[in-house]
Amino acid sequence: MGTQFNVIFYAPDSLTAQRAYAAVSARMDSLNQIMSDYMDGSEINRLSATSGSGIWVSVSTDLFYVLQKAQMIARLSDGRFDPTLGPLSLLWRRAVRRKEFPGAKERRRARRSVGYRLMDLDSTTRSVRLRQSGMRLDVGGIGQGFAIDEALQVLHHFGIYSALIDIGGDILVGDPPPNLAGWRVGIGSGSAGDTDTTTVVIKNAAITTSGDTYRFLEYHGQRYSHIMDPRSGLGLRHFVRSTVLAPNGYQADALTKVFSVAGLHKSRRLIGRFPGTKLLILENKQGQLHKWQSASF
Repeated sequence: MGTQFNVIFYAPDSLTAQRAYAAVSARMDSLNQIMSDYMDGSEINRLSATSGSGIWVSVSTDLFYVLQKAQMIARLSDGRFDPTLGPLSLLWRRAVRRKEFPGAKERRRARRSVGYRLMDLDSTTRSVRLRQSGMRLDVGGIGQGFAIDEALQVLHHFGIYSALIDIGGDILVGDPPPNLAGWRVGIGSGSAGDTDTTTVVIKNAAITTSGDTYRFLEYHGQRYSHIMDPRSGLGLRHFVRSTVLAPNGYQADALTKVFSVAGLHKSRRLIGRFPGTKLLILENKQGQLHKWQSASF
């Protein structure tokens, strides 16, 4: 998944701790082989290669579940999150890396192969069909959250419930550490070079922040974020940073993208579709910084 993971947990003895960590590491490796679009032989890339063939492809339980969750969030967010974003995300990654803005023709060609409604799921046979040729799946916006959910489940098998799992800033915590009210997690200000943080204390919840403090592209005086609106095929053109507290990792991960794309005002209405989630959003438009918080964390 192109990042590192950290695990902190409280175990009854060192042997249990070693076995639990080894099991978590193995689980992360297996999920990487399934979900990473950076790896040529990954299961998700093999599935993408069948796009436009009309073939229903039987997939692993893990891949089916993450695609099912991704499609659900895509539908509830009116396409502000889309697991079929792959052709556009490849284009945008290259643009950010080379500092070259993708041409209109390239963007149009990529957008023709994007659309969560073009992905069919059959839960009876646990199979997937990608109806449009050139489709490429990208679960980077939900996969890390799904992985931390799975990591916590692995720890539960060892009787470990007090834990914190962090994959690239997607954080899931279980029961609090011994004799504490919860896990202390810092939320940065979102400004490059600004070390100010707000600390929240959470338990049995996930928290994730998305922003474009360091990853963006400037073209003709316009700043484009690495956070992309799947409907336009372009990075967001203003600064926005969303922090989401949710009951599980996959929701926290995906919803930071949803609310960033939606923006402050539309997020106020949209958050009601996702019960149990809380949002802190900062948005800078035309030099004016606005902040909204759905509820205290």
